[in-house]
Amino acid sequence: MTRPIEGKTLLLNGADNVAVALANLEVGSPTPQGVNILRRVPRGHKFAVRSIAAGEPILKFGQIIGFAKEPIASGDWVHEHNCGMGGPDGTLTHDYAFTEGAVPVDFLPPEQRATFEGFRRKNGSVGTRNYIGILTSVNCSATVAKFVAEAVNRSGILDDYPEIDGVVPFVHGTGCGMESRGEGFDILKRTQWGYTSNPNLGAALLVGLGCEVFQIGRMKELYGIEEGETFQTMTIQERGGTRKMIEWGVEKVREMLPVAAAARRETVDASHLTLALQCGGSDGYSGITANPALGYAADILVRNGGTAILSETPEIYGAEHLLTRRAMTSEVGEKLIERIHWWEDYTRRNRGEMNNNPSPGNKLGGLTTILEKSLGAAAKGGTTPLTAVYEYAEKVTERGFVFMDTPGFDPVSATGQVAGGANVLCFTTGRGSAYGCKPVPSIKLATNAELYARMTDDMDINCGDIVEGVSIEEKGEEIFKKILAVASGEKTKSEELGYGDNEFVPWQVGAVM
Repeated sequence: MTRPIEGKTLLLNGADNVAVALANLEVGSPTPQGVNILRRVPRGHKFAVRSIAAGEPILKFGQIIGFAKEPIASGDWVHEHNCGMGGPDGTLTHDYAFTEGAVPVDFLPPEQRATFEGFRRKNGSVGTRNYIGILTSVNCSATVAKFVAEAVNRSGILDDYPEIDGVVPFVHGTGCGMESRGEGFDILKRTQWGYTSNPNLGAALLVGLGCEVFQIGRMKELYGIEEGETFQTMTIQERGGTRKMIEWGVEKVREMLPVAAAARRETVDASHLTLALQCGGSDGYSGITANPALGYAADILVRNGGTAILSETPEIYGAEHLLTRRAMTSEVGEKLIERIHWWEDYTRRNRGEMNNNPSPGNKLGGLTTILEKSLGAAAKGGTTPLTAVYEYAEKVTERGFVFMDTPGFDPVSATGQVAGGANVLCFTTGRGSAYGCKPVPSIKLATNAELYARMTDDMDINCGDIVEGVSIEEKGEEIFKKILAVASGEKTKSEELGYGDNEFVPWQVGAVM
């Protein structure tokens, strides 16, 4: 008699009617759950541990991830062909139970907090990097911004300023052909000022064309911005053309270099860290390994007085009831649900649906529905109370665990978090997302050991060893220590590869006119 495949399957919750394959399971293989595999189950995918009737909920993590489209036999592979999004009546409802699960945080006293070496800014914020940024009000000034950055970076002058991490152009494809008011304009306005004021920039230029809808002068007036030695603006038309604008930009950066380079790293406590939580290229391991381990690290940061930002609203869809239970107030929980309803309307207006996510890569990795993906993605947020909900690129002012409404598309989502003030980022991936995020260092966490071995030049931490016996707590501690080291100047793999120049992607909402 063939022995069950020990250690190659995982039942996550006693209530679950599916288990996860930790290796490819061939037809006829017996499992520790007492069932024989009826159809080949790829690594990271699910199989039924008992018979499931048509229309019956399919449970993973002790939560509903979908409903059986047809009768599913014990031992059968469970995926898109037999698991769907809605119940018998096509709907899924949740009890939001606002605030019922919020447990007060046991904060560490200041003298016991972890520390890192950061750049303290005049406004009291602390940077983990020291870049000079060149932002653009409109796509029409993107080329000039790139030329200015290239001229400075190639000149060799940065060799004289080792305290400067680089000069980065943050260019985008909008700024005109849009309404001068409303959601789209407000998002771009918040994003531009958010990047300009991010603590990881020691100085910034904002360059425009001059005739665009997004007027620099209007933004300065709205935010009460005054130009000075660390912030300057100019338009191509006002300056007299492309060549003169490039010359102006290079000269201004040269003037800013000694000012920005005067900053020195100093010891500060972890309350000055604002951590962006991201996942991309998720797989069947994401909700088992890297995401809960990152959630544990986020809990440690919150206990140290810091802030963790969970985002990607379409990727907490179906798990929002787990977050509303942790809301500090009913108002915070209700604001999250308002954003969920906005997304339902947004996708309808664009003839889409929320279950358009997971992506093809997610499904190849074992994720079947957005409900399953969201339950795993929400684990990045740990267990502490939800203190605030922010709109895209809105400045994060509350400490603790917060949520920011963003799309699930990683560059767009992270752009909003950085605009909100994030100064370090952790990114979990199971398929192998290639990503960086200037001016914020991005720490890449592999959900499985095979990915870590295959893409070791891109991955900072292997979380796949959790299925081999390393505890979530141990891995969370490892991640937190890595966050402190990176915040203190240690380069991430994506920084060593040079990623980050093309990942500034503001969310474009509304008609392009």
